[in-house]
Amino acid sequence: MTSAGVTARHLEAADRAVWDGLWQGYLDFYEVELPPGVSDRTWERLLHPQFDMHGLLAHDGEGRAIGLCNYLFHPSTWSLQPYCYLEDLYVAEGARGRGGGRALIEMVYAAADARGCERVYWVTHDTNTAARSLYDKVGRLRPFVQYAR
Repeated sequence: MTSAGVTARHLEAADRAVWDGLWQGYLDFYEVELPPGVSDRTWERLLHPQFDMHGLLAHDGEGRAIGLCNYLFHPSTWSLQPYCYLEDLYVAEGARGRGGGRALIEMVYAAADARGCERVYWVTHDTNTAARSLYDKVGRLRPFVQYAR
């Protein structure tokens, strides 16, 4: 998948170090520290066919990895068709605004369409205005409020 000179592709086992760097950037952006083992287990799930979790990388025109996206498919109680949850989306700070986020979202949309998904959805922090300016162009803001325990 390509968007404005940026390409997106599925993760491969050889991408671990690149994914780790972007993943840490994503966690730092949200000021989150995960318990030991969570990132390793996430990586394993993204590559193992037993789990319906998938990972993508975006690369700039020079081949540098600039973003990541992790998504998963799940059944819904409101639809006969599955849903696709875009759980993690991150583009490195110096690469934002160049099409990386859009390329990743478009690739998720294509995967969801191929699976016949009723919906693709994601959440972001309400203060993430840079990302939200893209999300307003490629998605529809829904009036739901998220709660968590």
